[in-house]
Amino acid sequence: MIYKLGNNGIKLISELGELTLFALSSIKSFLPQNHRLEKIVRAIYEIGVRCVPITLIVGLFTGLVLGLQLFYVLTKFSSESLLGQAVALSIILEIGPVFTAIMIVGQAGSALSAEIGIQRNAEQIDALSTMKINPIGFLVSPRVLAALICFPILTAAFNIIGIWGGYLSGVAMLGVDSGAYWTRIFESVSGQNVADSMLKAFVFGFLTTLVCAFQGYYTHIKASVPGSRGVSETTTRAVVISSIVILAADFVLTSFLLVR
Repeated sequence: MIYKLGNNGIKLISELGELTLFALSSIKSFLPQNHRLEKIVRAIYEIGVRCVPITLIVGLFTGLVLGLQLFYVLTKFSSESLLGQAVALSIILEIGPVFTAIMIVGQAGSALSAEIGIQRNAEQIDALSTMKINPIGFLVSPRVLAALICFPILTAAFNIIGIWGGYLSGVAMLGVDSGAYWTRIFESVSGQNVADSMLKAFVFGFLTTLVCAFQGYYTHIKASVPGSRGVSETTTRAVVISSIVILAADFVLTSFLLVR
């Protein structure tokens, strides 16, 4: 039992070290690449533009449900006028960054891991190395930079549509005063709250993109079976690990931001 626990701990530390080196390589190897702008634009389309519909839909329904739930909780304390403040702060500080990151990972992150995994199995990554093209700089670095751009923007969109969703359920459906709803938001939400939300989105984008790319890049090593089943396995693992990383990073960031 102790041996197994220690062995798993060593494997975890080893994988974290490999991921750190992978991250450093992706940062260092971007600048020497050619056609950088073209690669970034394509990555922004894949990570950002294609994820807009799912982000807005989830944001709207999250706001609608949150407005309903918080209304009935606040009603017990005769504090319905605080609904706008509760919805806005909940979405901006926690729900917005976390849900947006999970949605992007589910759509763009899984696609990224599968694409790189297929390229690894098809020996396209080896072909890039043979042509003296850095595969990490060619395949991973533009996606990381695009994620740093897209995650905060999509999080801001999620926050806005989520607050409007809370307005629809709280004001339009349940009769909360419209003026009180928006007044509480403007009084309680500060620029620092928005900055904290963007910081979380920035960190989530960096970490999850690296995790998904890392799993796909080393699918020939990480997967227990070769071929397409191995790509499927590493893609699933990438999504699961990324989701855990989002929640763990959210806890760490929230702990630091609250005691700041």
